[in-house]
Amino acid sequence: MAMQRRAQLDSSGESELSERVVKISRVSKVVKGGRHLSFNAVVVVGDGEGRIGVGLGKANAVPDAVRKGTAAAKKNMVTVKIKNGTIPHEVISKYCGSIVMLKPASPGTGVIAGGTVRAVVELAGIKDILTKVRRSSNPVNVVKATFNGLQAMKDPEQELAKRKELAESAKIKEEQRQSYLRSRARA
Repeated sequence: MAMQRRAQLDSSGESELSERVVKISRVSKVVKGGRHLSFNAVVVVGDGEGRIGVGLGKANAVPDAVRKGTAAAKKNMVTVKIKNGTIPHEVISKYCGSIVMLKPASPGTGVIAGGTVRAVVELAGIKDILTKVRRSSNPVNVVKATFNGLQAMKDPEQELAKRKELAESAKIKEEQRQSYLRSRARA
């Protein structure tokens, strides 16, 4: 049920955004005069080059709900770390009742994912990935869990450099502490 459209960026003109409607739900509220019907739309927006956003729109008509979801998705766009067409490391992300595992795959594997995770991953520009959804398969929670997992990715080289820097600063502080203690012992 995923629909896909392409839209130009508003004023920046950086690159073309694709949007995909993951789920449209009809919801009703019981009021004095009967049932009031409206629609929810979960929309994913991405440029295929590492930028991705997720939005939820609600309106009385489907096109309005999709438009609102697209606007919300464009507002919360984030950049995802992609390395050689896949993700840099494995991550397990949880949102409400859904748990999503994202695992890097070797080149040529393709996107091995269900429809909801596939929408997010493909629009992010990831070509090779293994995924698994556990517990709840509610599309809203699965999309948000996938989005959070991709957002939590870190570049291994940068993390290694940070850790080396922290280790060196800790070593210097320990040496300063030892020299201070020796000077206090002499006095």
